[in-house]
Amino acid sequence: MSLVHDGAAASSLPLSDRVRQVGADQPMRWLGDGLRDYLAAPVVSSAFGLLFAAVGLALAYALWRTPFFYMLLPLACGFMLLGPVATSGFQAISRGLEQGGRPSLATAFEALRANAGPICYAALAFMLLFMAWLRISEILFALTFPAGASLDARGLLNATFTADGLKFLALFVIFGFCVAALAFACGAFALSMLIDKPVGAGEAIATSFTAVAMNARTMAIWAAILVVLTAAGMAFFFVGLVVTLPVAGHAAWHAYRATIRG
Repeated sequence: MSLVHDGAAASSLPLSDRVRQVGADQPMRWLGDGLRDYLAAPVVSSAFGLLFAAVGLALAYALWRTPFFYMLLPLACGFMLLGPVATSGFQAISRGLEQGGRPSLATAFEALRANAGPICYAALAFMLLFMAWLRISEILFALTFPAGASLDARGLLNATFTADGLKFLALFVIFGFCVAALAFACGAFALSMLIDKPVGAGEAIATSFTAVAMNARTMAIWAAILVVLTAAGMAFFFVGLVVTLPVAGHAAWHAYRATIRG
């Protein structure tokens, strides 16, 4: 008889012996542990967070100044697809704190460099998914958004609340959810595992997918928390990411420790 966890049957999934079942109350504990790590290494964590906030703000400003302003929303949503890659530095810091080390950019980069090849392959996979999402968004916009709509902020907003505009919005949400779910399932624990163990990118991604499938309800709660943290940081012109992204990244390390067997 196969064991059925919170999600899929354990025996039907590869690498299921590496995964623990975690309760739905755990995500808030991981969040608290992430905040604790942030407070233990505020300078180095904020430095990483500032880097991503600056990149996000620069990209948003560049799009604002071009005719491609309509890609700002897909870019902002797609930013979350790169979450596993963006938080890898914070996870390396948390790993160092766990081992009793002194947090620094040097030690974080050293942890990433130890398994650099597979980490780069995983990062490339998520980057390709991000590019695919941007392309999907462009196609949806071209095929369904009201023709002749002005591409300034007011024109786009007015056109969105027409019949064709709402059709575009519905398809955007559906496709976005599917792509985001795939990215989360593959990346929830993949980068953590690559930082922690000398494994390949494919093995880490497969383990992450299995862990999410076996703990579907808990992972849905965890994903919602991460989305709220990221969206809150981006809502304040990306400046909030200086705090929310590090907390999410540190918390992701504790989620990995709780879910993936050592």
